[in-house]
Amino acid sequence: MTEWTVHGTRRIYDSEWMSVDLDDVEVPRGERFEHHVLRLPYPSTGVVVVEGENVLLMWRHRFTTGVWGWEIPAGRLEAGETAEVAAVRETEEETGYRVRVEPLITMNPLNGISSHVTHVFVGSGAVKTGEHDPAEAARVEWVPLNEIPALIRKGQIPCGITLAALTTYLTLRTT
Repeated sequence: MTEWTVHGTRRIYDSEWMSVDLDDVEVPRGERFEHHVLRLPYPSTGVVVVEGENVLLMWRHRFTTGVWGWEIPAGRLEAGETAEVAAVRETEEETGYRVRVEPLITMNPLNGISSHVTHVFVGSGAVKTGEHDPAEAARVEWVPLNEIPALIRKGQIPCGITLAALTTYLTLRTT
């Protein structure tokens, strides 16, 4: 097994949200080139909130893709925050529900071009504490888990993190 060799990194863009680097890399067969890498300063979280046979989802529009779809609550960790604390905070801010969380998976959603990490949790014991954030979602609904495959087939769950989280949950809960 041979790994790519990184000979250096040149930052071409930097902000509080992300940086874009050109990494000077060499692949195992010897070719050397510059590869774009997106780096985010903080990991993110996502939560599959389950109550009985239902999952809490947000119907929202993403201007970046011009698409509406169902998503789980998710967001980035703040400085000094643990993934668990961020998961609980983001869920409550976005949906108006406070939950308890337990780890489901940790993933690198764009590992070919980004070092970003997302920690996904299962949320339970949902307690309504307020209204959802209208900037985050047009609506928040409890959706039957058995409808998730049909929503995926219809393209109504376009978010990669949501797809990975829900399919992982559905796979692992039955095995």
